[in-house]
Amino acid sequence: MKITVINGTEKHGVTYRLKEAFLNELRDSGEITEFFLPKDCPNLCAGCMNCVKRDEQYCKDREYIARLEQAMLDADLLVFTFPVYVYHVPGALKNMLDHFAYRWMVHRPAKAMFGKRAVIITQSLGSGTKSAVKDLKDSLSWWGVSSVKVFRFRLMGEVMWDKLPEKKRRSMTGKLEWAARVFSHVDYSVPTRTRLGVKLKFYASRIMQKTVGKTHPDSRDYQYWQENGWLGKVRPWKK
Repeated sequence: MKITVINGTEKHGVTYRLKEAFLNELRDSGEITEFFLPKDCPNLCAGCMNCVKRDEQYCKDREYIARLEQAMLDADLLVFTFPVYVYHVPGALKNMLDHFAYRWMVHRPAKAMFGKRAVIITQSLGSGTKSAVKDLKDSLSWWGVSSVKVFRFRLMGEVMWDKLPEKKRRSMTGKLEWAARVFSHVDYSVPTRTRLGVKLKFYASRIMQKTVGKTHPDSRDYQYWQENGWLGKVRPWKK
């Protein structure tokens, strides 16, 4: 099993400890590739649209994005970890998601993302995890990922791991350790079922690409959909 982990910060705080509890149960059975933001995606997306209008190879930050993308495409399990910053994902993670605009369904989704499994681990002081998780789940859904398991933890009054009550630490890590043992027994050779919401995004994008092709047959996105056969009877979630 190949696991790709995207850490939304470089800080080794509560979220890092929770992520480690999850991964420790998988280290013997999985090959883990880990990234830390912003170190592994240090430059801001400039919104130049080169990745969408021309090709992803023209992104000014391709040296970083290519490594992240290949690791996610190769992975059987994607793990995203981040603390909540003002009710949303940390800016470094949002920046990484911005760099993958070209992989949204309306442009050039990667076939390998359909049927992939993902885990989100996050925590906040008080509330905010729901809106932060939505930031990431929106991108995952538009990438084609249907199976997303979310672990949200709420802290009250203290955000330092060593100062949290031992009972609280055991409760959080125990839940993740149990979940990791479940994931360790999954047959990753069998892709997950693509849910209706993702399929609807695909079909809406398909209609859009057919329309685009009538006036702009040289569009990079249109050509990509043609090359994959998605404007015909081929579907990315089918072998």
